[in-house]
Amino acid sequence: MSEPLLETRDLLVDIGNTTVVSGLQLRVANGERLAILGRNGSGKSTLLATLAGLRRASGGTILLAGEDLARMPARRAALQRAWLGQSQNDPFASTVLETVLTGRHPHLRRWDWESRRDADLARSALRAVGLSSLEQRQIGTLSGGERQRLAIATVLTQAPALYLLDEPLSHLDLNHQMAVLELFAGATRERAAAVLMVLHDPALAHRFCDRALLLFGDGYSEIGPVDGVLTGAILSELYGHALRQIDDDGRRFFVPQ
Repeated sequence: MSEPLLETRDLLVDIGNTTVVSGLQLRVANGERLAILGRNGSGKSTLLATLAGLRRASGGTILLAGEDLARMPARRAALQRAWLGQSQNDPFASTVLETVLTGRHPHLRRWDWESRRDADLARSALRAVGLSSLEQRQIGTLSGGERQRLAIATVLTQAPALYLLDEPLSHLDLNHQMAVLELFAGATRERAAAVLMVLHDPALAHRFCDRALLLFGDGYSEIGPVDGVLTGAILSELYGHALRQIDDDGRRFFVPQ
């Protein structure tokens, strides 16, 4: 068996007095898509930030491409993984193109300028999210949905082996939600990238992911293929509300009862 791109061994993640996961054993391979689901406050974002190396785990080990993430230099980690947070902070004025080019910074030496290839990659990402006509716009003039698509273009420009996406569909209308999920599905097919993403819609998780990790909010978690863990019975327990499962031509939907 090949070495996993991301691996956790007996991972313990706490926030305050709450345990998010305890003893998590996770192996994510190249080309795999994993959804993280759970109620509000169950620790999905905390876990994802920990997997990105942005906060320290309470116990256990995280390996990124076989290397202990806690000891990995930040630049080397950024070459391997990209992290998309829930919200975007823009302390400085910049254009859309300048912002998306920051995705190339891990690939540059300290005093390097972006190359023509970097600019081409950035413009390709902007086209992919439908923002190519806005590259000279100031980011402060963008709508919430446009700013989210710019953040997605930036991590696409980074072109890592692993994408860690915290609610990548927030602020997006339906057509852009589907387009973004297709973009990351394409990255797994074409570059064998891996994707971990926090999602709120279990039907989209079932459609676009191979496996799902469910956080129950008390340290207990469950992981498995989407057909096995994304069921009406399990999700009713996860969300604390009865859901009816509907299967239609290989796709699965969940309706509140």
